[in-house]
Amino acid sequence: MNILKVGTRPSPLAIRQLDEIREIFPRVNFEVVIIPTLGDKDKITPLAEVATADFFTREIDQALLAGKIDVALHSSKDLPEKLSDGLKVVLETKSISPWDALVSKNRLKLNQLLYAGKVGASSQRRKEQIRALRPDLILVDVRGNIGERLALIDAGKIEALVVAHAALIRLGFEHLISEVFSGDNFITSPKQGCLALVTREDRWEKVRSILSAPGPVTGN
Repeated sequence: MNILKVGTRPSPLAIRQLDEIREIFPRVNFEVVIIPTLGDKDKITPLAEVATADFFTREIDQALLAGKIDVALHSSKDLPEKLSDGLKVVLETKSISPWDALVSKNRLKLNQLLYAGKVGASSQRRKEQIRALRPDLILVDVRGNIGERLALIDAGKIEALVVAHAALIRLGFEHLISEVFSGDNFITSPKQGCLALVTREDRWEKVRSILSAPGPVTGN
């Protein structure tokens, strides 16, 4: 069987994304290496204040460059505009949904939320678009994995949460969605919902052949 050692983040969403890659490449044995990134460890700093573009990818890519893993699995939207020298995307999946979605108490839509209600969002882009549609709402910066963010609604700290539709689909939380925002009134990242496998440039051809090979080839 084809073997690739893959590095990924420790979040439930990252693990589910790995399952998705396994479903796409059933002939490949992905040996998992869990690598927490700065974005996993720092759940306080608002993303708008993060100074580095590789907040969610750096540690995994460093392991890749050091030869500790064969490929890195990332959400495409988390990739910096320019990858570190020596790295190259070997595969990018089609998005399962490019949109954002609203989860709220009592399944209220955005225009139904009470005046001055608290809405959680992680990215500055989401905050700006919520503000444009409902300037009365109080925007709360939220960090952590999807489950931790959703728990803020149950805890009464926010009335609603705006998050990637794809994340809710992958984690089986579609039943919680009160509204999916279309591109007409809510612009999202061009890469939202896509997954990327990154490898070293000097290993690109080998990794590509393993992903496409029909027979038993090892990654060594």
